[in-house]
Amino acid sequence: MRARPRPAFAATKISHATATSMFRDVGITWSSSGNCSNRNNGTCTSFDQLNHATAQGAQTLKRASGCALNITGGTETGHASGTYSHWNGYKLDFSKYTCVGNYIKNSFAYIGVRGDGAPQWRSGSGNVYADEGNHWDVTYYNCGGC
Repeated sequence: MRARPRPAFAATKISHATATSMFRDVGITWSSSGNCSNRNNGTCTSFDQLNHATAQGAQTLKRASGCALNITGGTETGHASGTYSHWNGYKLDFSKYTCVGNYIKNSFAYIGVRGDGAPQWRSGSGNVYADEGNHWDVTYYNCGGC
């Protein structure tokens, strides 16, 4: 049976400071092309208004994979819109590293390509990992078994 996403309105939002503390605790790094964290600047990487479950999902991926994780996209403006979007706190972008790519492809179920052509894998908990070529675009419907 496929895991069902939580309704969008049920998400608990956290601050940039809370998210960075959670990421730091497990060794996840983050970077931005603008070296900033302003949510309203598309060259920044912001975690303001990130869903708590999304931050936990990144922690779960780090712990389960043992791979280096670097976040390059959070809740800042400039990403595609939609209910389960970056802006609404459901998505993170990760740098493409061989370790995490192998983990995703070997641990999760391939579910085909998205409308934009990105191949996708679904974890057992229902989170979706899309290979956008130069980074992983991950939609966290839940904490990934935290």
